Amino acid sequence: MSNELIINSTQNGSRIALLNDRNLIEIHYDNKEEQFSVGDIYLGNVRKVMQGLNAAFVDVGYEKDAFLHYHDLGPKVNSLLKYTKFATTRNNTSYKLSKFKLEPEIDKLGKISQVLSKNKQVLVQVIKEPISTKGPRLSCELSLAGRYLVLVPFANGISISKKISTSEERKRLTRLISSIKPENFGVIIRTVAEGKEVAELDTDLRNLLDTWENGVKKLKDAKPKDKIIGEVGRASSILRDMMNESFDSIHVDDEETFKEIQTYIQKIDPSKEKILKLYTGRNKIFEHFGIERQLKSLFGQSVNVKGGGYLIIEHTEALHVVDVNSGNKSSGEESQEDTALNTNLEAAKEIARQLRLRDMGGIIVVDFIDMKNPDNKKLLFKKMKEFMETDRSKHTVLPLSKFGLMQVTRQRVRPELNIVTKESCPTCNGTGKITASILVSDKIEQDLDYLLTKQNEKSLSLAIHPFLYSYYTKGIISLRVKWFFKYGKWIKLIQDSSLALTEYHFMNSNQELIEME
Repeated sequence: MSNELIINSTQNGSRIALLNDRNLIEIHYDNKEEQFSVGDIYLGNVRKVMQGLNAAFVDVGYEKDAFLHYHDLGPKVNSLLKYTKFATTRNNTSYKLSKFKLEPEIDKLGKISQVLSKNKQVLVQVIKEPISTKGPRLSCELSLAGRYLVLVPFANGISISKKISTSEERKRLTRLISSIKPENFGVIIRTVAEGKEVAELDTDLRNLLDTWENGVKKLKDAKPKDKIIGEVGRASSILRDMMNESFDSIHVDDEETFKEIQTYIQKIDPSKEKILKLYTGRNKIFEHFGIERQLKSLFGQSVNVKGGGYLIIEHTEALHVVDVNSGNKSSGEESQEDTALNTNLEAAKEIARQLRLRDMGGIIVVDFIDMKNPDNKKLLFKKMKEFMETDRSKHTVLPLSKFGLMQVTRQRVRPELNIVTKESCPTCNGTGKITASILVSDKIEQDLDYLLTKQNEKSLSLAIHPFLYSYYTKGIISLRVKWFFKYGKWIKLIQDSSLALTEYHFMNSNQELIEME
């Protein structure tokens, strides 16, 4: 399993694609004009305290006030407020907290009016970006994420990722961090820290302390709504969180971005510098790696599934609904139950990919094909959880209900990604809609393969638009000739100018129309 990161620089920022075995699994847009990324720390100003919601609305510079709930204040919020006051009013406030006296923790069941008041200044961190009509969601439990560690000011504990399971390694890491951790700073040890030596952990910790120090220095002259500490860029954050031995290559098409990422890799993992490459090809980088085509095929309402099935994905205000269909090509199994199981398993794999790709959050209801065997239902539930394991967002998967529905909840911290994959119909000039025309050749080849290999058609004719006829017959070794080499059968192509560009018809040896789904 290989991971590749493809970064395409644009005028407004960059597009970042994460490929797994050449398949697109994540797409991000890093817009230079966008603010309020997850992890950014601001000096906020309390605008309203809402006792009924037990929350406050805080001005951090967004057009709508950000939301801060009492449960997101954290137990050490009084220490944070005290330190913020010192740092904004006194000279030379030390970034070190060893001599800073921590305040008592707040009551878990307390009221926000006991902690915050109108016009009070407070350091807040974005934990959820602005989505739809809502402003950012904030927390006062500040944390600075590094490659191996997460630094938590005003705390003293050491936490370890649950994915580090061996007790010996957990004890070793706890012992190492205890020896280098400064007082009144808590540390969360990330999964990638497993097996790392103290020198690497110490370097990461010092980098985080430098980031904290630079933020504290800004506080003296900061005004409300100023950004105090900014999260690293989207590409760098992906590298920080995901780069491991399975990362094969990083391709960038812009020299400035290349140098920026090169500097970051040298900082977090110098051994990986050789996988970074500057793309200088003639074609656009997303075209070269086949990403544009995948974008067109993966973001539609209907998504094809390996093996012949397909998904219908609908979005509503309250939840997302995914319907799994077998189509008319999933007929290779011996029984209906086997067909349903195999189609459902392939669909589950694609659904896990779609959730991550589109960054769908909230409640997702999946209507799988009905199965009667309880063991098959358990297997599907088990596989769905396995497919979701690579998803970095917090999620929960529930077993199939008696109606064959599976419920998935997934945390979303950024706006859902939606790419329009429909085009105005060239025949009706937009009064109707067609699926992306870039995919018509793929669809023809899929149907051709199915007819010749699964239905064993002896002779086929294909009626297509003249543009497509030229596409398939151009050159000495044309695509039609390649079909002959592959299947051992000559496909008769018929030009039909009455057909739209995306229309085509297959006919058998008796010139009877073959209905395709």
